[in-house]
Amino acid sequence: MQFIDLKSQYQHLKEKIDRRIQVVLDHGKYIMGPEVQELEEQLADYVGVKHAITCANGTDALQLCMMALDIKEGDAVFCPTFTFFATAETIGLSHATPVFVDSDAQTYNICPKDLKKRIEAVIAEGKLTPKAIITVDLFGLPADYDALMAIAQKYNIKLIEDAAQGFGGEIKGRKAGAFGDLATTSFFPAKPLGCYGDGGAVFTDNDEYAALLKSLRVHGKGLDKYDNVRIGLNSRLDTLQAAVLIEKLAVFSKELEARNELASSYSEALEGRNGLNVPYVPMDYLSSWAQYTLISEDRDAIMAKLKQAGIPSVVYYGTCMHEQTVFENLGYKLGDLPVAENLSRTVFSLPMHPYMEDNDFKRILECF
Repeated sequence: MQFIDLKSQYQHLKEKIDRRIQVVLDHGKYIMGPEVQELEEQLADYVGVKHAITCANGTDALQLCMMALDIKEGDAVFCPTFTFFATAETIGLSHATPVFVDSDAQTYNICPKDLKKRIEAVIAEGKLTPKAIITVDLFGLPADYDALMAIAQKYNIKLIEDAAQGFGGEIKGRKAGAFGDLATTSFFPAKPLGCYGDGGAVFTDNDEYAALLKSLRVHGKGLDKYDNVRIGLNSRLDTLQAAVLIEKLAVFSKELEARNELASSYSEALEGRNGLNVPYVPMDYLSSWAQYTLISEDRDAIMAKLKQAGIPSVVYYGTCMHEQTVFENLGYKLGDLPVAENLSRTVFSLPMHPYMEDNDFKRILECF
């Protein structure tokens, strides 16, 4: 059994994907070819924003946002501690200081109340300039953007939405990737919308940011590639990956329906069983279910039983950012972010993809 069955997905889309790839092989424009612009237009239309700027990967997408906002040494950037390392890594690469924020106990996303408290603490200390907030749409569920955007506006801080896991999610019909000043996604193969390598994108309604990002992703170019007007990155999307993504985006809505049906079946069968906590989705929210994540104090025993039955399960994420060795100098200690610390020790995720067979689903449930 596969945790994320990319082979089954490819078999469903094989003819269309192969045809798209062959077109690229025929025209030979492998970097920033016509399919890249076609994909960007389709992505912007899907998310509901003016601009989608593709790049080499999701980490670069966040790094490009740091550069576009001129985040630098002396700046404070607030982000959840319960997330993948790239969220905090790009802050460090910009020589800014990450300020870690606790999680909401129900949604596992960044906690607005704790965020506000930590912003005010930084302001009171006076050593750093609050510059930006990076939110993460964890496990597919968009963060609480009504509260988060109000906080960003109150303190005049830029908001960056990391929608790498949440792409396809919604709040009241508004798509993930459409919140904040800038938003990012990753097309890593395991993401809800993934390619067959690395890829990423930045979304914005701001024309100035869009023009800057297009320059930054190609070595900071000006009028042409030999006119460099700023320091940038080499972060272009391969045309072959764009071709794959065009075909995957065409069926993405149907795959989201299948993901939500599977998640509902999981929750209906597992809620209240063996002390498990099933995922919570607030009213008017739609999750893209990048992962289906449970909480249990008996996590290790359950995962061992699943493994014995040949069923994969994964922990996202076993170590919070404030517990990482590289951030020891920031002075966080055990108990500073208690909700996130507890999550890291109790969460585990079950197989989640839109092509799961009924027999595989039944095998999983039998282990509980």
